[in-house]
Amino acid sequence: MKPTLAQSRAREYRRPGGPWDRGSLDASFPLAASKAVVANGMSLDGKELDALVSQVAGGLLATGAGRGKVVTWQLANGIPALTLYRACWRIGAVAAPLHHRMGPSEVAGALAQVEPTVVLSDPDLPAAGISGALELERPLDPNSLLGTLRPASSYPAAACPSRGSDIAVALFTSGSTGVPKAVLHTHRGLGYKACLMAEVHGLRSTDALLMPAPLAHVSGLLNGVLMPAVTGLPSVLMSRWDPEEALTLIHEEKVSFVGAPPVFFAQMAGARSFSRARVASLRLVSTGGASVSPAFVDSTSERFGCRVKRTYGSTEAPTVTTSGPADPPERARDTDGRPVGEVELTLRNPGTGKHVPPGVEGEIWLRGPELFAGYADADATARVVSRPGGWYRSGDLGVLDEGGWLRVSGRISDIIIRAGENISAAEVEAVLESHPAVRQAVAIGVPDARLGERVAAVVVAGSAFGLQECRELFESKGVTRFKTPELVIAVEEMPVLAAGKPDRAALRKLAVRFADAGEGPVLREPGDPAPSAT
Repeated sequence: MKPTLAQSRAREYRRPGGPWDRGSLDASFPLAASKAVVANGMSLDGKELDALVSQVAGGLLATGAGRGKVVTWQLANGIPALTLYRACWRIGAVAAPLHHRMGPSEVAGALAQVEPTVVLSDPDLPAAGISGALELERPLDPNSLLGTLRPASSYPAAACPSRGSDIAVALFTSGSTGVPKAVLHTHRGLGYKACLMAEVHGLRSTDALLMPAPLAHVSGLLNGVLMPAVTGLPSVLMSRWDPEEALTLIHEEKVSFVGAPPVFFAQMAGARSFSRARVASLRLVSTGGASVSPAFVDSTSERFGCRVKRTYGSTEAPTVTTSGPADPPERARDTDGRPVGEVELTLRNPGTGKHVPPGVEGEIWLRGPELFAGYADADATARVVSRPGGWYRSGDLGVLDEGGWLRVSGRISDIIIRAGENISAAEVEAVLESHPAVRQAVAIGVPDARLGERVAAVVVAGSAFGLQECRELFESKGVTRFKTPELVIAVEEMPVLAAGKPDRAALRKLAVRFADAGEGPVLREPGDPAPSAT
């Protein structure tokens, strides 16, 4: 396959003076914005935030934190969470935030991987139960940080000991089963990515950014903490998701950019108070995931009256493909973008590891300056990073066209296998979301003793959409019959994981319950065995 421009410039980021040749995040991005952060009815300008960071940094040093030590917190979005990121980087510590929805077993498993020196927590969250944890009485109030840490002196930005190659954060992957993995990123990797994405999105100091997703995830870190510092725009944080409140904040704070999973936009569009007037300030929405279809882009763009574009990335490799302002709108609609900056992206056969040609589905392999430094568990790193070469095997499936534009088709684990036929959940979801009544759709496989799996669909729909409407839709689109969902379940709201992605494990259990109860007929192909209990 002919290399793209990004591939041909591969690894130039290592050169002296290249984009990787930078210092710490705190030194690279001084807190100079006139209105740096807005959260929970409070706001701090750049000077106020810098003074708070200096005091909190001094307090963390007094607890034993310092360069290379890990500081963990479990807090909802707010000024304290943002401040702790910056204070860690100022003293050279590793920031390891926990999502506020993590349960006790997940918290224990996460902390065992990073062995923090300091743990801070909302008193009502599981991390507060960790021995020696420091509780914040008012977890959304920045003054509570000072009251808990009681700094004897402040620590100015000029004293920062961090180097660009130091680990800056440990972010925990979200998942429905197993212990979240601790993903390690360096200062220079995150700094490079933040500068690049601010440029690619065309962000300016006159913009304002809403961050409804948790700062404990890579999207919240990049969009809510780092890109505002790069551009000097205000970051508007939400401590809990509420579509009505989000609409109010967009209107009052004149928010112009939102980068978040599709579920947030679907829920805002379905809110009672939604109107074009309330979101008139929006000019750009960036969203990602295999469930983002052209129909979703069209409907969201029409409802919100702004540009909507697709992106692809992960905790391990943040936002590696997207489109820019000068790219054709249809590329932002029909693809997940093309590689940006100096990232290398290639598709390989999941079984053999050999390159696949344009137009053929393969596993997405990546390497570049934004790639994670590894997991805290070295064995877990070895399972997904190839040696030699340093390629990260993402586990995601996609197709590249001749121009280097990527279409993500799903996860290797999201393939539904019906009677030996592989069915992409993402393909089924794209067809479902093309129906005007369907706001969001997730396709999952329901176990079947005779066929292996059958296709089930869970939908959020504005009007009646059942199995008959589903059949008619797939037939009108000319989709192969065995890909047509055989069970359709309508829900008012899609269950999501901490990162805002659909909780496929919960949806699979829901579909199995419906199937076991015999609710909803099943489609049968000519020659299929008689249906089982499902």
